[in-house]
Formats: sequence, C-alpha cells, structure tokens
Amino acid sequence: RQSCWPPCRRCRGHAGCVRVDGMVLPMSLLRSAQNQPMMVELKNGETYSGVLASCDGFMNLHMRDIVCTSRDGERFWKIPECYVRGNSIKYLRLPDEVIDMVKDEPTSRREIRQQFKGRARGRGGRGAGAGGRGGRGRGGEAAGPQR
Repeated sequence: RQSCWPPCRRCRGHAGCVRVDGMVLPMSLLRSAQNQPMMVELKNGETYSGVLASCDGFMNLHMRDIVCTSRDGERFWKIPECYVRGNSIKYLRLPDEVIDMVKDEPTSRREIRQQFKGRARGRGGRGAGAGGRGGRGRGGEAAGPQR
C-alpha cells in the first residue's frame, strides 16, 4: 500500500492517503522519505519512480535509480539520477512506512520547543553584548568616529 501527497483524485477519501491525526506537513513528510522509494507524477504527465536522495525547502527533489515513464505510458527510460523542480510536481506516492516514521516525530510546536530547550542560541543572540556595539545597520555613536 502506498500513499499520496496531496491526495489524488483516485485516492481521495481512501485509507491509503496521507491523513494522520490532523495534519502532516509536506516538508516533514519529504524529509522522512529520504532514502526511500517513491513515485512522482509531474504536471506534464510523466512519472519518475526511484529513491529520494534529498529535498530542499522549495520541494525540489534529487532522486536516484529512476525509471521515467512517458505521458502515454508507452516509453520508459532508466536514469541513474535526476533533479525534479518542486513547482512541476503534481503528486507523490510514498510507502506507508514513511508515514509511520512521520507519526513518530514531534508534531506540535510545543514538543519541538521542548526538544530544543536549553540549547545555545547560536551566533550572537540578542542585545548589544559586552562591547557596547551590536545590532545591525550603520551609524550611531557606537559605530566609530565620525568623519
């Protein structure tokens, strides 16, 4: 059994569609699907079946070991790897195991915040710091001598 995101016409209301206790965000679904087999149908009708190598924030996909099928379904190509632009994707089909992996991840913002609680803020944080300078922009008294 496989699932679609977004639910296609064929699967609408079907138990195999991505419907998890509320909402599954597509990016968390894609991140969980890395190194998993998937099928992508593009808006032009072509399908790409292969293994998801990586994805980015624009839903662009890097796939490996692909079998590409033409619109009419009569021609096939074996491609070692390809890049699919996110805005050309009509829908994705993923194995159910991927959805189970997403269910196990923290879903609410509160859970995510608690997971990262106590970690350092990273570079700089907020405020002026010990040097009296800080913030962004130019000018002001702390910026240095005026010419």
